[in-house]
Amino acid sequence: MPDFSAADVKKLRDATGVGMMDAKKALTETGGDFDAASKWLLENGLAKSAERSDRENVEGAVALGRAGRAGALVQLKSETDFVAKSPDFVQLAQDLADVVAAKGEDAVADLQGRLDELKVSLKENIDLGRVARIEPADGNGFDAYLHIQNGRGVNGVLVEVEGGDDALAHEIALHISFSRPSVLSRDEVAEAEVAEQRQLLENQTRNEGKPEQALPKIVEGKLGGWFKRVGSKSTPGGVLLEQPWVHDEKQSVEKALGSAKITRFAQVEIGA
Repeated sequence: MPDFSAADVKKLRDATGVGMMDAKKALTETGGDFDAASKWLLENGLAKSAERSDRENVEGAVALGRAGRAGALVQLKSETDFVAKSPDFVQLAQDLADVVAAKGEDAVADLQGRLDELKVSLKENIDLGRVARIEPADGNGFDAYLHIQNGRGVNGVLVEVEGGDDALAHEIALHISFSRPSVLSRDEVAEAEVAEQRQLLENQTRNEGKPEQALPKIVEGKLGGWFKRVGSKSTPGGVLLEQPWVHDEKQSVEKALGSAKITRFAQVEIGA
């Protein structure tokens, strides 16, 4: 029986910033002595990662995993572009995406040990970013898109479509990669934000000298434009269905879909 508990492991991890496996090994090596375990981690160069944990990591890689009809996107974050392009980093991102596609989002824990080891070997604040997985319902269209830049993925999209095929899902994925919407429909935008924007547009339109009776129609038109490019903190990229379709900007995404419906989508992007 070990001379320490799970709570001891967590305490050591919180204090030193190391991973679970390293914390357990340190406590095992030192017979459960907390101070000795902390010293052991420092002497073996493992606790140094704690000093890097507050450094900004806006670079990284996005990997796409597939398992049957399921697809997954995983963002692995790093401090520098140099590390993000390294073979070990790119491979771990891919392995994480593959295990998530096969087993679900919680499966990233299966590779926590490798993630902790990579932090030490590459000497950067490396961390897991966004994780997304979609397994489409039977009969639904589904596809993914991953934009590759300098040897690693930087912008990934998953799309499920009801009443459409995989080819349509692919076209939508391409649109999303370029237009970066944050929500599917306008009813997902916070009501308070919509009300605030409507009042702002009404005041602006009134100050422009427009006739009072024409205000409602003008304001609704301007509000429609706002939904396409919503710039609030909660909805920074706009409403997908109302954006101009990148393949034919004369029509909206909703009109381009016809009778098909987007069930859900996910976008994972470096720096977003």
